[in-house]
Amino acid sequence: MSIKSFILAAALLPAAAFADINIQRWHTPQGTQVLLVERHENPIVDVEISFKGAGSVFNPDSSTQTAEFTAALLTDGTKSLDEEAFNRRSNDIAADIASSSGQETATVSLRSLSQSTNLTAALALLNESLTAPRFDAAVFARRKQQAVTALKQRETTPDFTAERMFTRLIYPHHPYGNSANITVAGLEKVSLDDIRAFHRSRYAKNNAVIAIVGDVTRIQAEKLAAAALDGLPDTTQTDSRIAPVDKPQARTSEMPFAGEQAHIVLGMPLIQRNDPDYYALVAGNYILGGGGFDSRLMKKLRDEKGYTYGVYSILEPASQAGPLRIEYSTQKKNARASLANARSVIETFIAQGPTEEELKQAKANIVGGFPLRFDSNAKLVKYLSLIGVYNLPDDYLQRYPEAVSKLTVQQIKDAWRRRVNLSDFSTVVVGAE
Repeated sequence: MSIKSFILAAALLPAAAFADINIQRWHTPQGTQVLLVERHENPIVDVEISFKGAGSVFNPDSSTQTAEFTAALLTDGTKSLDEEAFNRRSNDIAADIASSSGQETATVSLRSLSQSTNLTAALALLNESLTAPRFDAAVFARRKQQAVTALKQRETTPDFTAERMFTRLIYPHHPYGNSANITVAGLEKVSLDDIRAFHRSRYAKNNAVIAIVGDVTRIQAEKLAAAALDGLPDTTQTDSRIAPVDKPQARTSEMPFAGEQAHIVLGMPLIQRNDPDYYALVAGNYILGGGGFDSRLMKKLRDEKGYTYGVYSILEPASQAGPLRIEYSTQKKNARASLANARSVIETFIAQGPTEEELKQAKANIVGGFPLRFDSNAKLVKYLSLIGVYNLPDDYLQRYPEAVSKLTVQQIKDAWRRRVNLSDFSTVVVGAE
């Protein structure tokens, strides 16, 4: 077994090991938030560094992917190591280093053996990728071409077309709609100067959240955090706050599309990470359409009517109101009838709430499956990042199943009646007859 294979296998821990997770949390003098869970069972360390204000929401032009390109290029070489040499170096020291960009944050992750020689070398390479990225012209040109090709391919699919239009409808003037405005021309006009400027202004110590899980102590973690960010500016040059989402306004788009299938999306902006109705909305969504074959929408549209192979409702909580999205495909001839049935199911659920039996089943699935969400170091470090980025409480992982277990039918009914109104839903039908 290779060293990297050992790291991956050793990172998996039984769910029982996470029954009582002790999160140590502090801020450095420069404002970096650090969260640590010590796990000394195996000689590995997982690190995830998130930079608030460096995600796609903060692209200087909504038609571009400056944030995404910046994050991706961080681990495509440094000033002293080209792309190939960077990859060779990470393999030599048995380290996995990766970078990506989400909606609100950009992230760089590291997995390394905790042995001092390995971890020191891995941190040095991680630090170099953050403070001295190569931003190689040839690599950037390749990534840009890949992005253009991928966008052109996705634009030929009805689901992408529908999801993008839905995002435009519910976030017409909000940066949460940026991802739906990307164009080939926008991708092609991004320059390395744009990327360098984005990196200089949005990667700093005061907007960084460092999550650490593994075989290190608090003292070692403090040194690790300092070493990882050494050389970055103390403060960002930009604001990472996100404006509130406007009150939902129902909009409709029906678009022709080749093929026999129509793709339908409907929903509204709804849920925040720190939402007071968070658990009631989540449990209700499971019953409505998030619970797979157990959900009301699936039973109606698939089992009873035979309109679709699958229909799902999805909640995407964010700093501001993230979407509630219901989505499915059906034959074009069934588009209007299926949409009427879907709306009827949603309207009934809002008015009446769940049954006791539905809530019991939802609790069993949500609570029973919750430990599997962080049953490895790699999964747990992502939850630590989530807790840090959105300022969730230290006992979030314990509080979540407890809160769901205590929910009542009336609480879910009350939350959905107050917060969800079918008259506020925007609807997209791609492939409408």
